[in-house]
Amino acid sequence: MTFDPDRVRRLLTMLPAAALLGACGKQGGATGATAAAGAAPDLSKVTLVLGDQVKLLRTKAEAAGVLDNLPYQIKWASFQGAAPLFEAVVSGDVDTAMAADTPALAAAAGGARVKVVAASVSSPTGVAILVPPGSPIKTVADLKGRNVIVSSARGSVSHYLLFGALREAGLKPDDVVTGFMLPSDAAVAFSSGKIEAWATFGTYQANAEIQGARILRDGVGINSGIGVIAASDAALADPGKRAALADVLRRLALSNTWANAHPKEYAAVFQQLTGLPPDVVKLVVGRDRPQLRAVDQEIVRQLQDVADTFYAAKLFPKRVDASALVDASVFRPV
Repeated sequence: MTFDPDRVRRLLTMLPAAALLGACGKQGGATGATAAAGAAPDLSKVTLVLGDQVKLLRTKAEAAGVLDNLPYQIKWASFQGAAPLFEAVVSGDVDTAMAADTPALAAAAGGARVKVVAASVSSPTGVAILVPPGSPIKTVADLKGRNVIVSSARGSVSHYLLFGALREAGLKPDDVVTGFMLPSDAAVAFSSGKIEAWATFGTYQANAEIQGARILRDGVGINSGIGVIAASDAALADPGKRAALADVLRRLALSNTWANAHPKEYAAVFQQLTGLPPDVVKLVVGRDRPQLRAVDQEIVRQLQDVADTFYAAKLFPKRVDASALVDASVFRPV
């Protein structure tokens, strides 16, 4: 199907009203009271702080032009990884978090009051265990007794890949010495030869590959490829922020449609905003082709599988009930 920019513009004109109807229809709490009173929130007084990682959401949204003429204000907060992003959500400085499945589940296991409101599915090739050029490490089994750095924290998507890859190779987690570093710090250490193996993701993975790093194991067959957008319970309890979030999610879904249909145009904007080399951008854009989806039972099942795996491995302090972590009433795709 060809991409129709006029259709996107027509859909965008429908979004504010649709968002208000969807967001105010849920009964319970302040949102239900507002709906019962028949009064829509005044979005002109709302500021939504959107959490992002390495500007991925913002890049697509600005490239696609889906954030023009918003009836509310947005601010962007970009982080190196999911762990510091969720810390900002917990502290109340950020309203939403865009992350892979495992960091969101790890945050919930740690007590973060968040809900998954939307999901995307992309290729698990965007997460990998890397070794430097010329490394004697040829297989995952060769990692036994060696140091492996994971970005960015316990419970990250990279940590899940390492855990699964070791199990696949017949090794236990304590057969390797695992350390944790923020991706930017790990990238410097890796390029200078101070890291034997590095489990990482996204732009950091692509940049290392372009510089000659070899993929020891990617996420295919281990990682789900599910990404989520989570929102704080506090933001969801605010009628105005809830309505604004419902609207902005629809716009972000349209930005994915645009980016997937226009990879060259998207890559140009991505490069301009991030400052990454063209070959790195090309590799990331070629892998990153998600569609934002409503959270359905299949998504919940896959999230539960990941949560149970980490809990069984004693990497989560408590079991996460994925069904209780989801609020499927916020995002209804156009």
